[in-house]
Amino acid sequence: MSDLPSLSLISAATAAFLAYAGIAGVIGLLKRRALAKPNQRSSHTLPTPQGGGVVVVPAVLVSAGVALTLSGSKLPGGAFYLWVVGTAALALTIIGFVDDMRALSVPSRLASQILAVAAAVVLMPADLRIFPPIVPLPLERAALICAGLWFVNLFNFMDGIDLISATETGAIALGILILTGVDAMPPAYGIVALALIGAMAGFAPWNWPPARLFLGDAGSIPIGFLLAVLLIHLASINAFAATIIPLYYFADATITLGRRVFRGERVWEAHRQHFYQQATANGLTVMQTVRRIALLDALLIALAVAAAIGGSLWIGTVCLIAAGGAVGWTLHTFARGPR
Repeated sequence: MSDLPSLSLISAATAAFLAYAGIAGVIGLLKRRALAKPNQRSSHTLPTPQGGGVVVVPAVLVSAGVALTLSGSKLPGGAFYLWVVGTAALALTIIGFVDDMRALSVPSRLASQILAVAAAVVLMPADLRIFPPIVPLPLERAALICAGLWFVNLFNFMDGIDLISATETGAIALGILILTGVDAMPPAYGIVALALIGAMAGFAPWNWPPARLFLGDAGSIPIGFLLAVLLIHLASINAFAATIIPLYYFADATITLGRRVFRGERVWEAHRQHFYQQATANGLTVMQTVRRIALLDALLIALAVAAAIGGSLWIGTVCLIAAGGAVGWTLHTFARGPR
């Protein structure tokens, strides 16, 4: 087997280079064909190109795929499963890019997401279980498809201010990387996580406030899909860690959606009601908001690692309660604004 740490770092650097250089090569095209114009729901004030994911996602897939092949590390399911997940992510990128250029219908976008998530879940090895054996495998897989589909969409919903998706992607991937470092997950997951971190590092300069480029649906949807797959696999090892790491995004999106459903609003339409959007509306700058999310994510990573290392029900429960309290306090401060 190759030197795994060195190979992983090379993979991350390659992903960063491919993302940054690739964006430099296509940003002119994106300005002409995929321009996001401001409206009353936008967080930006100037027309800004979107669709950066058309470069970022292939950078992740190529870097991770080559590194996994050279390292000899195997993801559960083997090469075929890796090919299925990669192909699904690439298909979502293409469909998302078309949507960035000219809006597609909600049913067509949802159908593509259902197919991608279903393929990734149904083709998981049968021994990767999350619920107790008393729960039938088909029922568990159906629940995971629903959970994965929601995560893909909430990740897309939350991509509303500069750097927020790069920050959250990096945080979730870093959490998974650390878990592989403490032998709580197989090393292959760390390779994928590092490729995601590298690609986000290459994208971040373009998305730094004020952003010159957005991920668009070409990025937020397939990246949400890849993270969902990683988190589902993590949940089969430690459900507490898989719940804690992405808890901020899950809470912000789920509470906001619940409120909109209660008020009878069209939940598929863009809006400015997320807690992070309330934070900027209440006086925090974009960077202040993103920094607070990053600090919260660092705490969530520490709690997730503690839950995984602790390995007991009570430690996991305590860590989850602490994580919930930290997320709840952050949402409260975002809604209240600076004092």
